[in-house]
Amino acid sequence: MASEALEKAGLHFDDLNRIRVLDEDTSSQAQELKEVCQDFLGDIGDFQKIADSFIVIFDAVSKEVELEKMKAIGARNLLKSYAKQRESQQEQLRALIVEKKSELDRLNTQYTALAKMESEQQEFIEQFILQK
Repeated sequence: MASEALEKAGLHFDDLNRIRVLDEDTSSQAQELKEVCQDFLGDIGDFQKIADSFIVIFDAVSKEVELEKMKAIGARNLLKSYAKQRESQQEQLRALIVEKKSELDRLNTQYTALAKMESEQQEFIEQFILQK
């Protein structure tokens, strides 16, 4: 009867006859829930460590990717620069070719004129010698 009055008041006796606020089933479930929660918190901590390590790895990889990307951009710009330099040199060489061709034409014309003059003078000399 005393135990029933205590149970109505929310007090219970355990196996060692100690007074408890919770009955034995609720107390064991609470203890089990506490252990499950601690395991869960441990798992969350492990997950957090793994996630942090992945973040560190991904940060390192992203830095390497950015570095390689910058190298690739630099190489591409260097190639474009070489292409522009080559085009500029080609234009300079074309201009030089045009200049040399015009000089060749001028020299050919001059040679033709001088050859004609030489033949005229040679003819004049031959006629002068024959007249003597």
